[in-house]
Amino acid sequence: MEKVQTGSKMKLIPLILMIFTSVFGFNNIPRSFYLMGYSAIPWYIFSGILFFIPYAFMMAEYGSAFKKETGGIYSWMEKSVGPKYAFITTFMWYSSYVIWLVNISSGIWIVVSTAIFGKDLTNQLNLFGLNSTQSMGLLGVGLITVFTFVASKGLNKITKIASIGGIAVTLLNLVLLLGALIVFANNGFKLAQPIESLSTAFFTSPNKNYLSGISIASFMVFAIFAYGGIEVVGGLVDKTENPEKNFPKGITIAAIVITVGYAIGIFFVGMFTNWEFLVSKGNVHIGNFSYVCMENLGYQIALSFKMSQTAAITVGKIMSRYMGISMVLCLTGAFFTLIYSPLKQLIEGAPKEMWPEKISEIKDGMPQNAMWCQWAIVVLFILGITFGGQGAEAFFMKLTLMTNVAMTIPYLLIAAAFPRFKKNKDIKKPFVIFKTDLSVKLATFFTVLLVGFANVSTIIEPALKGKIDDTIWMIVGPIFFILLALTIYKKYEKKQLLKK
Repeated sequence: MEKVQTGSKMKLIPLILMIFTSVFGFNNIPRSFYLMGYSAIPWYIFSGILFFIPYAFMMAEYGSAFKKETGGIYSWMEKSVGPKYAFITTFMWYSSYVIWLVNISSGIWIVVSTAIFGKDLTNQLNLFGLNSTQSMGLLGVGLITVFTFVASKGLNKITKIASIGGIAVTLLNLVLLLGALIVFANNGFKLAQPIESLSTAFFTSPNKNYLSGISIASFMVFAIFAYGGIEVVGGLVDKTENPEKNFPKGITIAAIVITVGYAIGIFFVGMFTNWEFLVSKGNVHIGNFSYVCMENLGYQIALSFKMSQTAAITVGKIMSRYMGISMVLCLTGAFFTLIYSPLKQLIEGAPKEMWPEKISEIKDGMPQNAMWCQWAIVVLFILGITFGGQGAEAFFMKLTLMTNVAMTIPYLLIAAAFPRFKKNKDIKKPFVIFKTDLSVKLATFFTVLLVGFANVSTIIEPALKGKIDDTIWMIVGPIFFILLALTIYKKYEKKQLLKK
């Protein structure tokens, strides 16, 4: 990799690597295999072409036009559409991280268990006579309380451990690829997940919950979520050498590499994982499948070298512990950053008058009062979901779907604003990819349609199977935050009218 000196421009290869490391997520590979098997691959290719590439180009145009603005998404939307739309979009972007905190507060205990014991033992939790799901909820409340307290004191240097975890998680990709090839070769080039026919393997999920048309369509939210992180692209245009030529080329190449990377990764999981065998073991769900999968990789590598059953189990535990420790480090750093960073950007990006004085008050460099309000919302969601009476599998599926829906709604709002941005002649656009009205309309149409359809499918799919509770929770999150945003904005409008 070429070194990029401060003040110098990035060449094509460093640009591609920057996009790749910001977007590509290891966990998306085993989770997609769990939901759809090999049939996840076509959906990643479809979403890469119709969502990732056009949306990344939109981010590039926004970023280059507003490179001097410090308000982030709020500035983009305010100058493109207006302050109300800007505030709702930014608030929804912020709320997606609140849902992420809800998810990780409870889900991280699987990671901790795997790091310590080499496997997920959370199903055995029974704090104060509560079931395992409720116990994880209580632990989640304790965790968000401790992290909020520590982060509110400005002790954010602990986020440096995220870089160590990030490197370890990145290496997991190589471990998966090399390990899968070793098992495949040692087992006489036979796939653990056999391909009986192309149509069955690549267009039919082994998971009975993902066989209907609407459930398959809802998987697009997972595929779209896997391309998250492309917001970073917006700030890279002016840092790129010869951007008119290199930037579209860099995004296109990165999109192809990421899409192919996900496709290869999912296929490689099938080299050492038989879906039916792994899932039938019991206590396997979307929350812990990545760890079960990596444990199985270690186990299968050992068996392929004719090691004893006991030795194979030990190697499997080492592999799952490695992943568990890596993810604990990575998630802890991310947790400390995301507990205050999106909130701080929301408060600083929007006009000061938008917030009550106490909320916008900064102490020790942190919006402490706002952080404790955020804490209350997170706790409310955790307790509401965990005491809903479902088992661990349903609980983690609900959390995952809620997170995916919440994280992808801002994409829809930002993409929907793009035609207004293009038509606004007052905005100087130094970098243009979409040069005709037709290309703008097509890019916006496919991006909004894909994200909107995927979210609607994801939300209504559980209800069609009688799981009304899951659908309600996926709707409750966005509606709660939209109503909260509208209430805050209405108060702001009244304040402005009184001033006049």
